Amino acid sequence: MSYLEDFIKAEGTVFPGKTYIEELLKPVFNDQRDYLFDSMFDIHRAHIIMLKEQQIISSDEAKRMLEGTNIVAKTDPSLLTYRAEYEDLFFMMEAKIAEVIGPELAGKIHIARSRNDMGVAMYRLVLREYFLKLLDSCYRLSEILSEQAEQHAETYITGYTHTQPAQPTTLGHYFLAIYDVLQRDIKRLLSAYETVNRSPLGAAAMTTTGFPISRVRTCELLGFEGIVENSYDAIAGADYLLETSAALMICMVNTGRWIQDFLQQVTREYGTFTVADPYVQVSSIMPQKRNPVSIEHSRALASSAISEAQAVMNMIHNTPFGDIVDTEDDLQPHLYRAFNKANRVMKLLHAVIVTLKVNKGHAKEMAEKSCITITELADTLARDYGIGFRKAHEIASFIAKKTAEEEKELPDWKVEEVNIMLQSFVNVTLTEKAWNNIISPVHFVKIRSISGGPSPNEVLRMIAERKKWLVAERKKFEKIVQKLKEKRKFLCDYSF
Repeated sequence: MSYLEDFIKAEGTVFPGKTYIEELLKPVFNDQRDYLFDSMFDIHRAHIIMLKEQQIISSDEAKRMLEGTNIVAKTDPSLLTYRAEYEDLFFMMEAKIAEVIGPELAGKIHIARSRNDMGVAMYRLVLREYFLKLLDSCYRLSEILSEQAEQHAETYITGYTHTQPAQPTTLGHYFLAIYDVLQRDIKRLLSAYETVNRSPLGAAAMTTTGFPISRVRTCELLGFEGIVENSYDAIAGADYLLETSAALMICMVNTGRWIQDFLQQVTREYGTFTVADPYVQVSSIMPQKRNPVSIEHSRALASSAISEAQAVMNMIHNTPFGDIVDTEDDLQPHLYRAFNKANRVMKLLHAVIVTLKVNKGHAKEMAEKSCITITELADTLARDYGIGFRKAHEIASFIAKKTAEEEKELPDWKVEEVNIMLQSFVNVTLTEKAWNNIISPVHFVKIRSISGGPSPNEVLRMIAERKKWLVAERKKFEKIVQKLKEKRKFLCDYSF
């Protein structure tokens, strides 16, 4: 017997072949079982209710359909395994419902719909739940960031540009910057959620149906905020996946940037942050080590979430505009994994920041080094002595270079020495008070009270506004969650 004959014998001569089963149908079935089971039955329930209300089926038929659906919905999905006589989970469940209410009645559940619109609806329902979990974690992280910002409104730190010491600021100012970026991430996630939370049901294969269904009613029963009106769009449009991926990627890229800062700040050389004991590991050979693995894992998970979301972009790129498997079962788990990893990142960082210890004294000491208050010398000369700013900047630059050459810090200079250097450029004599203000990170920060600046009063003003806004946003979010819980309870408890 030839190799081809052996292969055909092993594979079979009718659909599905052995390889197709092992490499596609089984893995897809397992994903459907693990992710789509509950949403499938919710769609069944909503569709049956709508068919009855539109008088497409009788009350008795609807009652028996719903009862049979609810019986099968109690199946433990973890016990289900792929069987070759069923193409996928949908057909297996239809067969199980048929065992309870008969094949003719079970078949009527599929009136005026297709696996096309049903599949997209299931994906949207599942993504909706992932959105809500991630958003909840984002709000929790936002709350602790604002709390820490308030607590550290007068914790003075070094601000960096181009990775070099630049100017003094406060940890509160820094945390608030992270907070503001996170709020924009939340807005992008909410925008993507709104795009996802639209019902494609009733589009059927792509041209709707000749039955007098109500697309609005199934939309309402499932808690969608509206329908994807154009039925071709409902089946062909994949931008709900792209927008979701983009929002996730932006969120994780933004988060990864300050994760990198944290990993720098916990080093012995920087020493500003200390991660609490529950979130560090010791070395297997070096007992002095306190490895900040919670932050490292957060960075790795954020990068992995970006990769999963990027896979979605790649899979949809250059696909035709229509119903196509590229946007379906092979793609969806990438998004589920992206959400899962992003959520883990947010939860880990929440735990780290809640328990974070800050070495305030060391941070302030570092903020007095590297000439990072020298900008204030130029500002003082221009503001208080009428020196042109370019000239003032030249003078400040000279003193900064002189300080570095002599391996000093600005506070090491006496005001008399500074005045001698100034006389080489301008006829100005600084008072000791003026010099002490110039070299003080506290004074530097205090007078930068322009809107959005690091002055403690300004930071506290911003925090107060943001806390009020966050409470209101949190309430709106909780209403969304509660509404969906009530919708689902209504579906699951509904009886004719």
